[in-house]
Amino acid sequence: MDIILVPGLWLDAGSWAPVLEPLRAAGHTPRPLTLPGVGVPASGSADLRMHDWIAAVVAAIDEAQGDVVLVGHSGGGNVIWGAVDARPERVRRAVFVDTVPPPNGSGISEFPVVDGVIPFPGWDFFDAGDVEDLDAQTRAATARTALSVPAQVPTDPIALTDPRRYEVPATLLMGSLTQPELEGYIEQWGSYGDEYRSIRDAEVVRIGSGHWPQYSAPDRLAELLVAAVR
Repeated sequence: MDIILVPGLWLDAGSWAPVLEPLRAAGHTPRPLTLPGVGVPASGSADLRMHDWIAAVVAAIDEAQGDVVLVGHSGGGNVIWGAVDARPERVRRAVFVDTVPPPNGSGISEFPVVDGVIPFPGWDFFDAGDVEDLDAQTRAATARTALSVPAQVPTDPIALTDPRRYEVPATLLMGSLTQPELEGYIEQWGSYGDEYRSIRDAEVVRIGSGHWPQYSAPDRLAELLVAAVR
């Protein structure tokens, strides 16, 4: 099974390195992506939008010989859900890593723009619960490899049009939330709750980590990815 791995903001294909060998050992073909404009100055990335990131994933789907599994971390969840919407007949399962499927018209989030791009804002920008399992050495190493993202992408609303996306099974690998906890929260999130409830087959599995399990709990993440790809 081809598994297309989509990183979150400020990350590239290399962020998936800790899970590649376990996926190969399980008989799969992992295909980590670096999205367009990541690490590129504003002169080469200012015009990029969410649909450009989705198009990159759709191109990877179209290159595959058969059905695929899509995995998206954090903001990459928006990207893979857009690709599911574009190719619902080709996606065997969508796996969200510490994020949820977005509703039509939503963006990822807003971050400070510097010199026409969005640089990594530093670990102190995030909630304590998201980063408390990252030690100082890991924070320093990963911050050095963080890349800017195109200024328009994180706030660009996603356009979803095909209700067949709800027929694609979804696995939500949540850092700290169980399924009852997530479903309790998502009821308060308006259209996000509507989107989640519309998915015919959705499961939630707790990782037991912060927001970046590929760095803090790579073995656990790899185990859960292998289990989800079925």
